[in-house]
Amino acid sequence: MDCPDCGSETVAVPVADERRALLPGEEAGISLCTHCLGMHPAPDPPAEVPDLQTVSDAFPSNPDAAVPMALVVGLLANLALYRSEISDLLVEVERAGTDPLLVLDRLARDPNLEPAVDLAGRRMQLEQLL
Repeated sequence: MDCPDCGSETVAVPVADERRALLPGEEAGISLCTHCLGMHPAPDPPAEVPDLQTVSDAFPSNPDAAVPMALVVGLLANLALYRSEISDLLVEVERAGTDPLLVLDRLARDPNLEPAVDLAGRRMQLEQLL
């Protein structure tokens, strides 16, 4: 599937049942754009979590951190609306052994990405919220 926002390739990611309430719609997963990092519903994601480092080396290699981090990145466009959900996901990423703010820094500096959201600005906002 191609990104409806920029036309680039996407990576489909399954989302566990307990996190599906965070997703728009009733889909079983998300598709994450490999260029703009846009998040969209994925009706038929794979059973296994793909290596999100194919999107960017900044993503954690551990799926327990990578999936919630992908959700954070996707939800950052609506930080005010998803503030508590993002906060909970950031805690999950930290519990999985990854610094989520460092991941955001690295994603913001990745020359192969053009995030639709100002990740550096959102990172500062997250620091204030946390």
